[in-house]
Amino acid sequence: MNPVTIFRTFDPAEADVVRSRLEASEFRVTMIHDQAALGLEGGPLAAGGILLQVPEEEADEARALIQAG
Repeated sequence: MNPVTIFRTFDPAEADVVRSRLEASEFRVTMIHDQAALGLEGGPLAAGGILLQVPEEEADEARALIQAG
């Protein structure tokens, strides 16, 4: 299982909404830099953004779900 970044944002609320949508559709989502970004000076910008990752084999379907809005 190679994790693939399918979404990046600097807004923690947006990351939570997208993560929730993906999990509701049964994607295996990992959120990177969500907690670290909160404690850093400059927040998510200093961490390079909040990343949502899924296994490589789920990436295309997960991106399609995000793009469908």
